[in-house]
Amino acid sequence: MDADTTISALLGRSNALGADPRVTNYAGGNTSAKGVGTDPVTGEPVELLWVKGSGGDLGTLTPVGLAVLRLDRVRALQDVYPGVEREDEMVAAFDYTLHGKGGAAPSIDTAMHALVDAPHVDHLHPDAGIAIATAADGQALTKRIFGEQVVWVPWRRPGFQLGLDIAAIKRENPQAIGTILGGHGITAWGATSDEVEANSRWIIDTAERYIVEHGEAEPFGSTRPGYEALRMDERHQRAAVLAPTIRGIAGHDKPVVGHFTDSDVVLDFLASERAEELAALGTSCPDHFLRTKVKPLILDLPASAPIEEQIERLKTLHERYRTDYQAYYDRHADGTSPAIRGADPLIVLIPGVGMFSYGKDAQTARVAGEFYVNAINVMRGAESLSTYTPIEEAEKFRIEYWALEEAKLQRMPAPKKLAARIALVTGAASGIGKAIAKRLAAEGAAVVIADLDLAKAKEAAAEIGGDDLAIGVAANVTDAGAIDRAIQQTLLHFGGLDLIVNNAGLSLSKSLLETTEQDWDLQHDVMAKGSFLVSKAAAKVLIEQGLGGDIVYISSKNSVFAGPNNIAYSATKADQAHQVRLLAAELGEHGVRVNGINPDGVVRGSGIFASGWGANRAKTYGIEEQDLGKFYARRTILKREVVPENVANAVYAICTDDFSHTTGLHIPVDAGVAAAFLR
Repeated sequence: MDADTTISALLGRSNALGADPRVTNYAGGNTSAKGVGTDPVTGEPVELLWVKGSGGDLGTLTPVGLAVLRLDRVRALQDVYPGVEREDEMVAAFDYTLHGKGGAAPSIDTAMHALVDAPHVDHLHPDAGIAIATAADGQALTKRIFGEQVVWVPWRRPGFQLGLDIAAIKRENPQAIGTILGGHGITAWGATSDEVEANSRWIIDTAERYIVEHGEAEPFGSTRPGYEALRMDERHQRAAVLAPTIRGIAGHDKPVVGHFTDSDVVLDFLASERAEELAALGTSCPDHFLRTKVKPLILDLPASAPIEEQIERLKTLHERYRTDYQAYYDRHADGTSPAIRGADPLIVLIPGVGMFSYGKDAQTARVAGEFYVNAINVMRGAESLSTYTPIEEAEKFRIEYWALEEAKLQRMPAPKKLAARIALVTGAASGIGKAIAKRLAAEGAAVVIADLDLAKAKEAAAEIGGDDLAIGVAANVTDAGAIDRAIQQTLLHFGGLDLIVNNAGLSLSKSLLETTEQDWDLQHDVMAKGSFLVSKAAAKVLIEQGLGGDIVYISSKNSVFAGPNNIAYSATKADQAHQVRLLAAELGEHGVRVNGINPDGVVRGSGIFASGWGANRAKTYGIEEQDLGKFYARRTILKREVVPENVANAVYAICTDDFSHTTGLHIPVDAGVAAAFLR
């Protein structure tokens, strides 16, 4: 089989396995294939190993995600292996075995794939497999369930020695197709790509079937009265109220984005009488606890408890969690250990409501939640057959604070300036708001596009990317209930809120005598009242989180400049401008900055100008509408036309740490209009 065919088969298998949540989760597990390539120097055939590289994801694996190594050189490392106490040195040694440029960086599991004498190898983390691997009598269960076809491997940290151990098992057990790795997962092998995939799936299917047929029906015990799942609307409402407190807990040491999950798996676990006992044992598979921390924070109050009581209890439990985590670190750290990475939980469980999970961005937060669901499934399977027995705490620490794991973290690119910040932009389906949303997302923020037109809001969000980057929600800013619903959606999707941009607006260009009472009320309702309602609802979240935040008003040059035929619009913009000053003075004690942007003459891409405002202003100035942008540019000091992206740049800048000591400021984005200079 030529190299291209080998790689194609490997990728097809990897994608199929990675797409099946029964098999493994995001970025979990790895696959490999051995074959023949061409030495780029001699032109001679050479045996190669293609294996998923460090940090890759099986479900989305492509050729660039494969590490490519020379088998003869990897196998030769056995001759210089210094022993298990120094096995970490072998990861650096892989660099000297790469073929050509080597592709992706080899992972810690490379030895497992290279040293096992089989053309194709899979290493996976299926819930059913880990359930057997974490059972107190896992070795006996492995024998009972699989006979001689699958061999038990006692817990060993991933690395070169584990690769040697599995290679020896393969040699000594020619009838075997794979192993159960104690506390960890499974490994399977085969002569062809189809064969190893079939073997992997057979191990998983057999384990699942055995658990169903022989497992206890209620391994978590009976349901605790008062801890049952609330109705969906009730639990979502309570989750949204609790979200700011929980985000403040999870983000105490460093900023995080959240994700909310209220699946039946989570709710049933939290309703059970053994939930607190099992949660305290923590997760076992390294892929799990590296993303979830060694154990979650679980609220020990019923779902029916008053929210105020739950909030106070969560804060108390947080202090206890931090003390316990520091003690865990102190018990196991030595002079070579990396510094503690924060003592806050990444998983917070609320009986009757659901689970909040956290990470550096929305995807990481979502995946952390998915892994804890896996952990619940593992606990259920292990407890239904035996006793759930995760790996020892000391072993968890060795992996969590592994020098190799720390090195991987240090290699990651520096976070963008708005990383882990959650932004809500009103009127963001078009024009200035859309440009702001795109800029904030490009700088690392998770973005909620709120607009009167839900379909357009969703379209604008889709342009930014998937739900881990942006979502669209409906929001009529004149309706306090609609605003509350939009913020609830924000809290349930991203776990919190940091940055609010009051951009929604409209304009009617009329003289005093032509302006009706309805014209006046409409513009004041949308912009003055709308900004007030949005800021009020958002401020409750920001204050409860205790993480500071930003509120930005898109006001206007017209808030300080008096022009003709503009009474209602300019008056409401002046109202917004003074709201900035008032809220800056009031919210500063909470670390919330409030600033404004004063644009002028944004014609291109502007929803306001396209809706008739442009035609009216052009008529006022006696010019053609298509020349309005040039007209505005000619009257500025810089002679430049202002476009939506210029406003977006100003919003981004004022929200960064570069302006950490600035509040109550209005930034002109008008290319210089002397009559609008702030005094």
